[in-house]
Amino acid sequence: MSDRYQAFVGTPIGKLLVKNLGLPAPVRLDRWREGAPLVDGTVLLGGDGRLAKELPGLLDGLGVTHATELPEGTRAKGLVFDATGLTDAAALAALRAFFTPQMRNLAPCARLVVIGTDPAHTSGSERVAQRALEGFTRSLGKEAGRGTTAQLVYVAPDASASTLTSTLAFLLSPKSAYVSGQVVRIGTTGTHDAAEVTDWEKPLAGKVALVTGASRGIGEQIARVLHRDGATVVGVDVPQAADDLVKLARELDGDHLVLDITAKDAPQRIAHHLQTKHGGVDVVVHNAGITRDKKLANMAEDRWDSVIAVNLTAPERITRELLAQGVVNDNGRIVGVASIAGIAGNVGQTNYAASKAGVIGLVDSLAGEVSDGITVNAVAPGFIVTAMTAAVPFATREVGQRLNAMSQGGLPVDVAETIAWYANPASTAVNGNVVRVCGQMMLGA
Repeated sequence: MSDRYQAFVGTPIGKLLVKNLGLPAPVRLDRWREGAPLVDGTVLLGGDGRLAKELPGLLDGLGVTHATELPEGTRAKGLVFDATGLTDAAALAALRAFFTPQMRNLAPCARLVVIGTDPAHTSGSERVAQRALEGFTRSLGKEAGRGTTAQLVYVAPDASASTLTSTLAFLLSPKSAYVSGQVVRIGTTGTHDAAEVTDWEKPLAGKVALVTGASRGIGEQIARVLHRDGATVVGVDVPQAADDLVKLARELDGDHLVLDITAKDAPQRIAHHLQTKHGGVDVVVHNAGITRDKKLANMAEDRWDSVIAVNLTAPERITRELLAQGVVNDNGRIVGVASIAGIAGNVGQTNYAASKAGVIGLVDSLAGEVSDGITVNAVAPGFIVTAMTAAVPFATREVGQRLNAMSQGGLPVDVAETIAWYANPASTAVNGNVVRVCGQMMLGA
């Protein structure tokens, strides 16, 4: 579905009204295309923290051009600043010294990344300085404009620089087009090292990925992106969506399983199918979800129960069954699809918001329990343009699309790309995160 307002502001009269009335001016976001470079331009490096010396090597391994000074007349496509060396409030001046001269010299849809130390692992004045990085990067994302994003990556003190690789590959590329103002935490890999990725265009080659609610919308796009990255996709959906599911599975040369995930025996059936037909699973994406909106004063029992059952109870039951039976392979990935509604709330969605906040709780619960390199993370989409949002009343839809730093809605592929980053075998140190795919919403995010 095209964004008519975005098309309008690109016309001569639209540009005039934007300039004179201060209206939102969404730009067309760069999104990754197959065969394109990971970063189409130069990334400028700064800072002298504990990871600074290793960053050039990481970017070389990704095929990303980088420099510590830009040639005259060149615009930076990315800025990466190692702030792990900032140990007190006075040292924060280094942020201004690095970023300020570059802010008018950025290419459109540039990527800004600050690397810090998780404040939970610091104390005293250093903790003060490291916590300050969150306010800096969130504000930076909201004022950068022209499709530029800004992120903060906290790296545990004893984590090696190599644990950053998959995260930098995602955050510096057009794959993170609708992700901004986020805080990503990277821990240690424990006894299970992250797998080395030799082909960054097919990092999931030889892997099996389960996607629930795969027949249409965001689920379909997740299946397509994971297939693009090399995975064999096993799609799951209800009998009513069987025709679309079978068609997609054939197109992707994958597999399918038709069932209701809320059925009593659904976890056992899924586990049996994955074990017997595929020898296990490497990526589990809990995408299936429903809405049954009503204000709480008018909320019938069946509306409440059905949303909780599909969105929360089923993912928890399926996940625990797969883990209990050992169906999730070593270095496996479990990803939940939450929602910005589960973080900020929404009128008429107490049931939906509770279920999606519960998904975040499931991540919190399981992330510390899993072992053998298995990770548990979630995405929290904001306003994503789908057939469902197309049915939202015009005025509500327009407000929903504009109340973010990008002044536009996201696309299903934006959610899928974020999940593909989690799914990457090199993302073993990315565990327990909830990343909002919302264009950096102005409220609640």
